[in-house]
Amino acid sequence: MIFSLLFLSAERRLGDNAMMPLSLFGSPSFVGLTLLTLLLYGALGGLFVLVPYVLIQAGRYTATQAGAALLPLPLIIAVASPAAGALAARLGPRWLLITGPVIVAAGFLLALRIGLATSYWLAVFPAMAVIALGMAGAVAPLTTAVLLSVDGGHTGAASGLNSAVARTGGLVATALIGPVMASSGSALLSAFDIAAAIGTALCWAAAVCAATLIAPAGKTQPSVEQR
Repeated sequence: MIFSLLFLSAERRLGDNAMMPLSLFGSPSFVGLTLLTLLLYGALGGLFVLVPYVLIQAGRYTATQAGAALLPLPLIIAVASPAAGALAARLGPRWLLITGPVIVAAGFLLALRIGLATSYWLAVFPAMAVIALGMAGAVAPLTTAVLLSVDGGHTGAASGLNSAVARTGGLVATALIGPVMASSGSALLSAFDIAAAIGTALCWAAAVCAATLIAPAGKTQPSVEQR
């Protein structure tokens, strides 16, 4: 905590020459995108760890089978992202950044069906497919929206910070799921359901951040230095 405060103090003194100019946070759109990234990638980071673990411990999957269960995520994102990017270019990124997390939240609710006696195609695959569709809608316009939310001189810092926030969200989620992984049997499934419900809430919070803070297409929210 002390080092974080010292870092912020140093960044404030350096102003525009700082590694992370604090003036970036004068843009409500940038703040909304940063919060969206933290919440959405936090939820996804927990999912990446918990689903294979639950499938191995409760579903008796092998490690290979549990890893393969996540394959729909990158495959669907890779296929759907170009279409989402084209849609964002036509309508603006804001609506996709609102609906994407909502769709991911629906996928987390479907993940509640993952349990001891459910088959992959009836429980795991639908959840992974819906989450992947939502992520494709959110990921494609996210970088573009981040770059558009700040002035041209800060695009590199904004993009780098957004990537760091995404990784931080996943790391924080992984650090917090220890109690779930310490459970076993029916307690593990109950703990997983709670974690999935929390993931749902995080995705809804991400959508709210997008709806309330990101500027609509055609409008700009300048940073403090631009006012």
